Amino acid sequence: MTEAQHEQGRGRALAVLLMGACVIGLAPILVRLSDAGPSATAFWRLTFSLPLLALLSLRSGGVGAPSKFTVLAGVAFALDLGFWHYGIAYTSVAKATVLSNLTPVVVTAVSWLVLKQQPRRLFLLAVALAVAGAWIMAAARDSGALGKAPTLGDAFSAATAIWYALYFLAVGAARQTQGATRIMFWSSLTGAPLMMIAALLLGEPLLPVTAGGWAACVGLGIMHVAGQGSIAWALGRLPPATASVTVLVQPVVAALLGWILFDEVFGHLQILGAAVALSGVVLAQWSSRVRAAAPQSE
Repeated sequence: MTEAQHEQGRGRALAVLLMGACVIGLAPILVRLSDAGPSATAFWRLTFSLPLLALLSLRSGGVGAPSKFTVLAGVAFALDLGFWHYGIAYTSVAKATVLSNLTPVVVTAVSWLVLKQQPRRLFLLAVALAVAGAWIMAAARDSGALGKAPTLGDAFSAATAIWYALYFLAVGAARQTQGATRIMFWSSLTGAPLMMIAALLLGEPLLPVTAGGWAACVGLGIMHVAGQGSIAWALGRLPPATASVTVLVQPVVAALLGWILFDEVFGHLQILGAAVALSGVVLAQWSSRVRAAAPQSE
């Protein structure tokens, strides 16, 4: 493979990853509009995604059998959705999404200590910038909407980063031998019943009560396929640590939508935090240009 082809493949993967991250930025908005409980909403998201994922998997060779990494990804993603949806319920959309995307810290640490993928110093600086920006946004008190129980919501959202990191690492490992749509199908099929069990145990409302709520749940299913599917595809072509920093564009999209739709006004510190976080994303991509993973076919 030539250097030009290498860069072209990496550029395509980065573009798909950014698109997926922007699509996922819609998720907290749809969760707010779903009318069902947080875990129940996660169940409907995964359930409505399954028919489309099954069709896509059949077109690319069949659903096959689940691997241990796809099952692990499903469990991790169920925990991720459960914690995150409760975070969205109790704090602002912007803070819930920013804190849940502190994943780069966990992914970088695991990649370094367990997978022996030592990051460059410049990449560590990029992670520090991204996390600092996220922290500024979360700690800001100049916003017009902090949520009904911000401390609890912030705690749920921060814990989400651990499960999202585990999901990233599991999908990255699964992509070594399986296509993205097959991984998405089995991880979603694994996570859906776990979310239903959680909703029942927590006594949540299971069904949306309005047509708009059902539309939001269907939208979450479509968004799940387009957004997480794009991220899973890109993880077969980019290092997990690099990808985990790039998806920090999610909170910026979510925060802007929260401002427009729910009047969660951006204060000066939140704007500063978003700028710092995005600077970390750009620096991470620049610092890792020569360390792109070899392309892998779907």
